[in-house]
Amino acid sequence: MRRLTRLAPEELAPYLLDLPDAPPHAPAPAAAPLDWKAVFGNDHPVEIEVGFGKGLFLVTAGEGCPGTNFLGIEIERKYTLFTATRLAKRKLANVRVLCTDARAFFRDRVAAASVQAVHVYFPDPWWKKRHQKRRLFTEEFAAQCARVLRPGGHLYLVSDVEEYFGIMKGLLAQHARLRELPPPDPKAPRHDLDYLTNFERKYRKEGRPIHRAVYEAG
Repeated sequence: MRRLTRLAPEELAPYLLDLPDAPPHAPAPAAAPLDWKAVFGNDHPVEIEVGFGKGLFLVTAGEGCPGTNFLGIEIERKYTLFTATRLAKRKLANVRVLCTDARAFFRDRVAAASVQAVHVYFPDPWWKKRHQKRRLFTEEFAAQCARVLRPGGHLYLVSDVEEYFGIMKGLLAQHARLRELPPPDPKAPRHDLDYLTNFERKYRKEGRPIHRAVYEAG
């Protein structure tokens, strides 16, 4: 991971959303869902990216859609701080990042029908049986995606692992509220900013197939 000039904590603070952690399998605490207006200071629609890595999507989407608020969730603290630094250097006031487990966060802190879009790009498949409890996409998480999307909202799913992609689609097919739309046109990007994430840039340059799906909430 390339190094960025370190910024002072007070410079990063406006871009970091800090909440107490809750284990994904623990009973839901008595915490109220987040008030998006309080988080962002406006009533603009909110989109959530789960597993943002080095933050390429959040940076390009935040710059390209100033009328939309973006929240990124990442389990790795180093990537959270790295991306917060990128946001701070660009003064992207419509983006926040949070280091937590997305499964517990969706369950406990996101109100029903409050999100315009959920973006899940290249989630780790965790192949080993003893690690599969770490998988993001479970039956519960698929249900949470269906719950938090507002009518007409969208879930965007991208993976380079065909088997895991099929598992995720199978879980989402169980929810009548989600209607699968035709996948986006996979045209070759014209330059690096046309890639959704750093993983996509790497994998497509290696010639790996990329699997995509889009769902609309009814």
